[in-house]
Amino acid sequence: MSLGSQPRFPLAVLPTPLQEARRLRAALGGPQRCPRILIKRDDLTGLAFGGNKARKLEFLVADALKQQATVLVTCGAAQSNHARMTAAAACMAGLGASLVLTGHADEALQGNLLLDHLLGAEVHFVAPNEDRAIATGDEQDAMIAAVMEALRARGERPYLIPVGGSSPVGTLGYVAGTLELVGQLAAMGEEPSHLYYASGSRSTQAGLELGKRLFSAPYRLQGIAVSGGEPQKTEKAVRIANEAAEIVGSAVRLVPEDLRTDQAYIGEGYGIATPACLEALSLLARHEGIFLDPTYTAKAMAGLIDHIRRGLIAPSETVIFLHTGGTPALFAKVDQMSSLLNTPARVEGALHAASPR
Repeated sequence: MSLGSQPRFPLAVLPTPLQEARRLRAALGGPQRCPRILIKRDDLTGLAFGGNKARKLEFLVADALKQQATVLVTCGAAQSNHARMTAAAACMAGLGASLVLTGHADEALQGNLLLDHLLGAEVHFVAPNEDRAIATGDEQDAMIAAVMEALRARGERPYLIPVGGSSPVGTLGYVAGTLELVGQLAAMGEEPSHLYYASGSRSTQAGLELGKRLFSAPYRLQGIAVSGGEPQKTEKAVRIANEAAEIVGSAVRLVPEDLRTDQAYIGEGYGIATPACLEALSLLARHEGIFLDPTYTAKAMAGLIDHIRRGLIAPSETVIFLHTGGTPALFAKVDQMSSLLNTPARVEGALHAASPR
């Protein structure tokens, strides 16, 4: 197997920590009701506020440089974590960045979109439609094609990265990430039963599933969907995982039945917070000092918490939660989180901080 021989451009601060969430476990009922929870801190990859995309971009940027590209082109939602990190990766590699985002030209400059502009990316908007924040529809595809053509007319050599970095090359990011995690678990003497993660554009899923099989990871993978699109998304994950296996010279092949993705925690749609995800966001912040985001990681944590409360995971087990980042989106979702900002816990904390010592 030739994972180590694949071109890779250094972007991330690795390895990321693997931390036990002891206070969260206590808040969920302690050892009598809740399994041990280890959090893989891929929010701390370092690139432009961190996140899981840094792992994928290390391989994607290397491939772009190999092809002598001058500009990275990608797409996503107006608050896309992937777009923000692609723009940052382009800066580090001395490349340009052109982003095709679902939204309007008068979108508020906040969160990830503000960072896109600070990073010097060209931003092009496509008007939103139903669940178009993730899925690339005909209009978005047409805009991408127009942007690529315009760049070539300017003498640039654009390199197209699919939404979320969801390509066979991008998939290698979490194949390598699995190797890192398996090594950490071996050093700690841990054999967790499950790994939970937010499942969106599915290249993280593809890399985790392939990596599990290549490196004999002890856990069972459980994706928590943050947007619709089945069964096409599962088929996509299988396809890019199998193509990534070919890249590294492995005979491993996946079928759709190998993948588990719970669709029950999407709520009203992509990027729309649910009461359960807001509870999860609050629990992690107040008990572990760790920030989730309402689009991805808080919904994934809501799924894990609900599975624990329903008894689907025994208290004697150990589980991993993969924190894939997304922190900048918090600053663009204040309206959705207003219910958290005036709770007794916040008021009591303010009173405590103001009291004389």
